[in-house]
Amino acid sequence: MPDKTKLVLLSCCAPCSAGAVKQLADGGIPGIDDFVVLFYNPNIFPNEEYTKRMNEQIKYCEELGVKYVVGDWDHDKWKQAVRGLENEPERGKRCDVCFAYRFAYARDFAIKNGFNAVASVFGVSKHKDQSQVDAAAKRELGDIGYIPIRWDENLRQSINRVSNFYRQNYCGCEFSFRKKPQPAILGINGCETGNGTL
Repeated sequence: MPDKTKLVLLSCCAPCSAGAVKQLADGGIPGIDDFVVLFYNPNIFPNEEYTKRMNEQIKYCEELGVKYVVGDWDHDKWKQAVRGLENEPERGKRCDVCFAYRFAYARDFAIKNGFNAVASVFGVSKHKDQSQVDAAAKRELGDIGYIPIRWDENLRQSINRVSNFYRQNYCGCEFSFRKKPQPAILGINGCETGNGTL
């Protein structure tokens, strides 16, 4: 790693990133000199769901005075990347491709904007596999350093207990719904209850 570490933190949502963003904002991760939260999630569907999660992430970053960037939402292009993997289970090949897709975007963002390291909160959810996230990052990031930070889970949970974050009950893409019938097909009512947590 270089003398000064400038980190891009890939975030999927405010509930998953709450502890990590707070740790970084408070200087709780040694060696990180600067960071930005990158909300890049073209996997999230439908657009209304994406907008809810994006707005929660922005609100939390602004509350902490943290820099953030919102990447493009091109769900159709993302679907092309995972074509043929629609029936894969959570933690399967589709997730592997999805992680790699988003890490590639983070790599390009980092290079263009003078950052030299990437971390993510993609493995925070109990529905995801941290080793799968780490492997995708290492494959895609090239010369950009990957920092597999072990986030403070107790801090994340304590922030979530006192927050009024919007909470979703599925990872993001239309292939990850855990309950039938699929909420997106029925107008997303099943996702608006906020009862599910990741």
